[in-house]
Amino acid sequence: MSRAGQPASGVDASSDPASSRTGNGGLKGIADQYGGLLWYLASAVAVVVCLIVCLIAWGPGMDFPAEWGKPIGSKVDEWILWLTVEASWFFDGVKTVITRVLVTIEDFLLWVPWPVVILLVGLTAWKLSGRAMAVFSVAALVLLGLMGRLPGGTNTLWEGSMETLALIIVSVGISLIIGMPLGVLASRNSVTNSIMRPILDGMQTMPSFVYLVPGILFFGLGNVPAVMATVIYAVPPVIRLTNLGIRQVDAEVVEAARSFGATAFQILTKVQIPMALPTIMAGINQTTMMALAMVVVASLVGAGGLGEAVLRALGRQEAGNSAIAGLAIVIMAIIIDRITQSVTRERERTLVGG
Repeated sequence: MSRAGQPASGVDASSDPASSRTGNGGLKGIADQYGGLLWYLASAVAVVVCLIVCLIAWGPGMDFPAEWGKPIGSKVDEWILWLTVEASWFFDGVKTVITRVLVTIEDFLLWVPWPVVILLVGLTAWKLSGRAMAVFSVAALVLLGLMGRLPGGTNTLWEGSMETLALIIVSVGISLIIGMPLGVLASRNSVTNSIMRPILDGMQTMPSFVYLVPGILFFGLGNVPAVMATVIYAVPPVIRLTNLGIRQVDAEVVEAARSFGATAFQILTKVQIPMALPTIMAGINQTTMMALAMVVVASLVGAGGLGEAVLRALGRQEAGNSAIAGLAIVIMAIIIDRITQSVTRERERTLVGG
C-alpha cells in the first residue's frame, strides 16, 4: 500500500492526466493535437475575409487585370525563330542522321522475307515466354499479313507494320541512349534528381499533342519530328526506373564491393546496374509501350506506317479499316510487351537463384 501523499508504486507522476494539463509537455501535446485544426480554422477565416473585401471593393465576377500580363508568347516565338535560324546546322544534321538510320532499318525489315520474321519472333517468344506465347505470336503475325492493304494506299498492312516497327526501334533506341545515362546520374546525385523530378512530372502529364509542336518547328514534317515527339513522350519511364533500380540496390552489397577495392565505375557497371536490371527492363518495357501509344498521334505530322492508316481511315469515316490498323498496333504491342516482360522475369529469377 502506498504512503499518503505519494503516487502508487509503478505509476509515473508525469503520466497523470491532471499533471499533463500543465507545463511544457501539456502545452506541446495540446499544440500537436489541435495545431492542424487551428491551421484550417485560420485559413478559412483568411479566405472569408479576402472574399468579403473583394466583393465590397470590386463586386462579383472580378477578372484578373489584363494590364498585369506580359506578351510572353510572342517573346517565345521570337526566341524559337532565332534558334531555328541560328542552329539550323544542328537540326539539319540531326534530321539527316535520324532519317538515314530510320530508312536503313525500314529497308532491312522489308527486305527480310516475312516467313523469316515470323519464325524469328516465334522462336524468341518460345524461348522467353513459352509455347503458348509463341503460338499466339505466329498466328497473330500471319493474321496481320492476311488483312490486306492499308486504307487509301498501295502498301500492305505488313509493310505498314514494318514501317511502324522501324519507327519504334529508332524512337526507343534514342530514348535509351538519352534516358539511361540521365537515370544513372540522378541515382548518384541528389541535386540532379531533385531538378529532374519536376521536369519528368511535366513531361508525363503534358498532353501528347503538345510534343508535336517542337518537332514541327525544328524539323518540319515527316518521320523525324514524329521520332522526336515520341522520344520526349516515352523517355521519362526509363529515366525514373533506372534511377529507382540503382537506388534500391542493397547498400551492404555496394559497401562490400567498395571494401574489396572496386572503383565507383566498377561498382556501377558490375554491381548496381546488373542488380537493378529487372527494374531497368521494366522501364524499357514502359518506354516501348508509350512509344507505341504515340504511333497514331505522330501520324499527324507525317509519320507513315499504321498510324497513318488509322488517320486516313478516320478521315474517310471507314470504321472497319481503322479498326484493322488499330488491331495491328495492338498485336505488335502485345508481342513486344510479353517478350520484354519475360526478359525481366528471367533476370529476376537469375538474381534470386544466384
